[in-house]
Amino acid sequence: MKRRVVNVGDGAADLPYSSAVVARGDFVYTSGHAGFIPETGEAPASIQAQTVQALENLKEVLEAAGATLEHVVKVNIYLADVDDFAAMNEVYREYFPHDRPARSTVGAPLVRSDLLIEIEMVALLPNSSSQ
Repeated sequence: MKRRVVNVGDGAADLPYSSAVVARGDFVYTSGHAGFIPETGEAPASIQAQTVQALENLKEVLEAAGATLEHVVKVNIYLADVDDFAAMNEVYREYFPHDRPARSTVGAPLVRSDLLIEIEMVALLPNSSSQ
């Protein structure tokens, strides 16, 4: 099996996971990315700001792997509070205005009490043999 590990950020080497993995040269599987600022580790207070930050973090990971949000085929979203669903969707629609990927959203406790959202993605690399 062909696979390539992609890491973004200085601290990635210390973490027990990769930012993303490209498998068989076609698919990018990201780790879950939360809504905190990578440089500081701080999380904004609102679900909207954390959703923006998580999606921006994932955009950077996808770009490092050779993909963009347009190549995303599946998204999994974990919300600490399911009452944040509508507010999260407002932001999500801005990043995926049309031809949206398949998506699951679930309520789940997250690893830090200040985190409101975690998002993971699967993307199909452009010009892959699977397209």
